[in-house]
Amino acid sequence: MKFVHLILFVFLLLFLFPSCDLVPESKTPKPTIGVDSDYEDFGRVIWQKPNVVIGHFSDIENKTIADIGAGSGFFSKRLAANAKKVIAIDIDEHFIEILDSIRISELSEAISNKLEPRLSKMDDPLLKSGEVDGVIIVNTFMYMSDRVDYLKKLNDALTPSGEIIIVDFKKEWTPVGPPVEIRLPMESTSDFLNEAGFETIKKDKKLLEYQYIVVAKKR
Repeated sequence: MKFVHLILFVFLLLFLFPSCDLVPESKTPKPTIGVDSDYEDFGRVIWQKPNVVIGHFSDIENKTIADIGAGSGFFSKRLAANAKKVIAIDIDEHFIEILDSIRISELSEAISNKLEPRLSKMDDPLLKSGEVDGVIIVNTFMYMSDRVDYLKKLNDALTPSGEIIIVDFKKEWTPVGPPVEIRLPMESTSDFLNEAGFETIKKDKKLLEYQYIVVAKKR
């Protein structure tokens, strides 16, 4: 009988206070892992400022840009609006399928013709020597294993005046992003670039609230 009384009591509470949560929701934002819906849910356009980030390229008109770790095309779509061509690179076939679908169904013909989704390998972007004028890596560099070797492949893929932009999360707690322990400090990212044959020309950890930006060019 006590169990029946407990059930009736719970139903009574729900009836009298339908809008109340019996278990209060945590007020602390939970860090997330990944580059898909979680970032979108937290207003990624606001905190990542994609157009400002893209503006760190000296110029993308009439140039080919490789978007490494393109995911669902957050940056690729914006780049394709102004660049000559964008190669949206990802190691996940699922994202390549999404990019193909977006290219066909969401983008104008003028922009979709400039966007090429390309499946790559974990340790190789599968770019030809001198194929691109610029490279952008957002929310991805920290997950790479042999970073110097990968950057050397990107160095070879860039034209002589090529530029690379890396955007990643600051090594501190932020409302979105992966666990702090797997993040790379900005200085480490710059060191990897220098070791791979690049010259760092800009480092910024103030422009974006949660992330830093490192810009480099071929040495």
